[in-house]
Amino acid sequence: MARFSTALARLSPRKRLIRGLRFRLAASYLLFFTILLLGLGLLFRQMLVNIAKEQANELLNEEWAAIKGYLRIEHLRALWYYDYADPEEALIVDRLKSNYLIADENGVVLERAPFYTSLRLDQADEIRARLKTLEQTQQPLIEMMYTGKGVPYLVRSGIMPDEHHRIYYVAIGRSLTDGMRTVNQFTWRYVALMPMLVLLCAVLGWMLAGRALDPVKSVAHAAQRITSSNLSTRIPTRGAGDELDYLIVAFNRMIERLNQSFEQMRQFSTDVSHELRTPLTAIRGQLEVALFTAKTPEQYQDAMVNALQDVEKLSNIVRALLLLSQAESGQLALQMGPLDLSRLVEEVADQFQIPAEAAQLTLTCEVARGCIIRGDKTQIERLVSNLLSNALKYTPAGGRVHITVACERNRRLDDGGHPADRAPGTAVLSVEDTGIGIPADQLPHIFDRFYRVRPSQSNPIQGLGLGLSFVSWIVKAHGGRIEVDSAVGVGTRFTVSLPLDQESPAWSELEAVPQENS
Repeated sequence: MARFSTALARLSPRKRLIRGLRFRLAASYLLFFTILLLGLGLLFRQMLVNIAKEQANELLNEEWAAIKGYLRIEHLRALWYYDYADPEEALIVDRLKSNYLIADENGVVLERAPFYTSLRLDQADEIRARLKTLEQTQQPLIEMMYTGKGVPYLVRSGIMPDEHHRIYYVAIGRSLTDGMRTVNQFTWRYVALMPMLVLLCAVLGWMLAGRALDPVKSVAHAAQRITSSNLSTRIPTRGAGDELDYLIVAFNRMIERLNQSFEQMRQFSTDVSHELRTPLTAIRGQLEVALFTAKTPEQYQDAMVNALQDVEKLSNIVRALLLLSQAESGQLALQMGPLDLSRLVEEVADQFQIPAEAAQLTLTCEVARGCIIRGDKTQIERLVSNLLSNALKYTPAGGRVHITVACERNRRLDDGGHPADRAPGTAVLSVEDTGIGIPADQLPHIFDRFYRVRPSQSNPIQGLGLGLSFVSWIVKAHGGRIEVDSAVGVGTRFTVSLPLDQESPAWSELEAVPQENS
């Protein structure tokens, strides 16, 4: 954060402005609204053009119907039949005469309005080509045409027969100057208004971007107040239920995880310093006593032996910590493969028979055959050894330790009670003792590093407090789970569930056995 603030301070005010999130948001708003305004302007302009064309087309349809009512072609002449005394009909005919062109089938123009010359529609070749098109399509032609000066005309062309059924080419046109003048006026006014609209959008975008970023700034200020010494601080949500509230919740959860990690680091540092201080203090005391009080070689030898024992204990602590750290950080690679859990448990149990007899304990083992898992033999052996070691350590003389291995196939039932999809089978390892038990308030901590359950100060339990931490990691690394049941004065049972290897022949045999869990 400090490096970022220093790098930001070195930028010029202009660069800081351009690189700022507010500027980029405002620029995005401005770009969006500019494109929107341009699009709306083009859309409205095209709508006005289409309206002008539709109006002109409607007028042409009316005039075409009027021509068919007033015009007759006789002896290659166009004759108009109307009531000369009626001023309204006279006005209609005069307007038609000023907008029409008539030509015979050879393209010879009989009568025309002057503007058809500038449209180059009075050419014989052009008229014959249009007559051919009209005969083929049997539909009138409606075209947009321009004079040499750029004046737009909408022209409708059609066929009209005379009394001898000879065909004639007839066209009527209407100027779109008035309609296009309206379109051009709209265009120029819109273009003139565009800069003001863009400027207004820029101001609004800048204000909206600043308002949208105000909560982000408050979150940033609150985050700057959070340090390693006050990780308990939380940023209050705004109650809006939006993305920013989701960000605040995610940030608070991250701080909570960091707080837990810092607490674990502090606890770990405290535990390590405590565990290392004890053997170091013992070594120093023994050496000082030997230095000041020992007089014979035997006394020096005893002091050196005791010091070497404490050094060995110190070395075991460091070795165990290093191994556990490598395991939890993923640096310890597992050599996974098919592993007969039943046989491995029997072998480990045989190794613990002599220590059990020396402690006046009864160690029994009951395993189901063919429980093949996929695991690392070394780590699974360490798991079983740690559980048995703990059971022997916390069980008084005359007690009993019992270890079992069973194979289970998990089967789910559908709503109708019929077998559904089967989950992978499970190997269940159980280590049960009749020891001192674990108080309920200590159960959540037994897998923590250096945590040891001490029954009393008069009967201390020797150990590093790292065994169950290894057990927890090994179980998770193999995709299993571990459960603990304990009662003070009654005993403790550790239950480890590990997935079976489905590729082994034993799994096929297990599949053939009908089993259903409740």
